[in-house]
Amino acid sequence: MLRNAIFALGIAAAAVLVVPGAAQAADDSYTPSTPTAPTLSGSAAFVECVGNVPWIQFEVDAVDPDNQMSHQQVSLYMANGANSVELQLGTLSNNHLSGRVLWPGAATDGAGNGTAWPGWEQVNGEWVETAGNFGWTRGNLTAELRVNPSLSVPLSYPAATSSCAQPAGLGLPLSAGSGLAATGSTVPAIALGVGGAAVLLGGAMVFKRRQHKH
Repeated sequence: MLRNAIFALGIAAAAVLVVPGAAQAADDSYTPSTPTAPTLSGSAAFVECVGNVPWIQFEVDAVDPDNQMSHQQVSLYMANGANSVELQLGTLSNNHLSGRVLWPGAATDGAGNGTAWPGWEQVNGEWVETAGNFGWTRGNLTAELRVNPSLSVPLSYPAATSSCAQPAGLGLPLSAGSGLAATGSTVPAIALGVGGAAVLLGGAMVFKRRQHKH
């Protein structure tokens, strides 16, 4: 009887020692899952002139399958190494946001007409170029969309023309083939001169022939 009791206690003690070892072995084979990092793949930003006003159009799509983003606010960061600016674009809705924002330094009136442009200011009623008013954004810069992840986007200020991205009426030279804006004529002056000379020459020849007949 005593022998059987001792044998039973030995088996129980062995079981207690074996079970933790088995549990430890199971834990050693466990591989924790790594959450998928969020991205802004498929997002984009580009510049468009609307009525001589530079706008930044943006389309932001966040991919966050494991809900790793700490916030939903979207911004556009622009820098050139010495200067930087961050524009607040809005808040994601269902991981999406789209819209447009004025280029830094640009402004409009209530009708959407341009009233200010980066790198320009009015002095004594005339527009003059300046290093202020975000003039640095008209040069080389880097830009990125930011939420929790970020995405680099190629942005550059549009080329200044008579109809885009600068104060109107500055009298920039016309491009080739644009005609003579000063006179309103689309016929080159040299062509008018040659045509006029031909008409005068023809008239003189007719008049001379009539004199010979008489």
